[in-house]
Amino acid sequence: MFAVLLQGILLASTPISSVPVVGMSVLGCLLGYIGAKAWYLVLHREPMRNFARAGACIQGFLLVAFATLAVGTLLAGMDLGTVLDATTPGLFFGMAIGRPGCFLSGCCSGRPTSSRWGLWSSDRTLAVKRIPVQLFEAAAALLIAITTLALWFGGGQPFAGALFIGGVAAYTLVRQGLFLFRADSHTLIGRLAVTAACVLVLGSELTMALV
Repeated sequence: MFAVLLQGILLASTPISSVPVVGMSVLGCLLGYIGAKAWYLVLHREPMRNFARAGACIQGFLLVAFATLAVGTLLAGMDLGTVLDATTPGLFFGMAIGRPGCFLSGCCSGRPTSSRWGLWSSDRTLAVKRIPVQLFEAAAALLIAITTLALWFGGGQPFAGALFIGGVAAYTLVRQGLFLFRADSHTLIGRLAVTAACVLVLGSELTMALV
């Protein structure tokens, strides 16, 4: 709700009417919840009958929510890039607020560790001292939220949609690095490919901004 409210506030400073965009965003969040559940079921190869008690994956939520927002924005004849840029700070503030919940529930848990940076937590099976990757991710999301909000008010983006693309690339880059410390780390080749793509996107945006 905070993310949608901030989106409306930021859009108020543009020629785009915030009311229909906020309405589409609310619809996108509702559908995104279904997408998050479905993504979890597919990822964990669980049957659809487990939908009600299944977990949720942020990837499924974002895919469905932003697809809904993008389709609605284009059909309404609005500037998609500006709408996405206005949505970006709220998106990452929302992630910063929500990720500690993953830490408390044992979702996306970190590896066991004896380091002083470790915190007592569970992976829903075993409670030990673990690397708090969810909290690290929340801190990164908060930093991206503050940065994109400052850039929104500062202006000077190379193109409409640059804040959204750059924010998502930065978040994905951090997330790939944190996979090294998660109990369910992904394949090395996949992490390297995604990391390279994120670096390329961020480098291209920085180059365009400086030219």
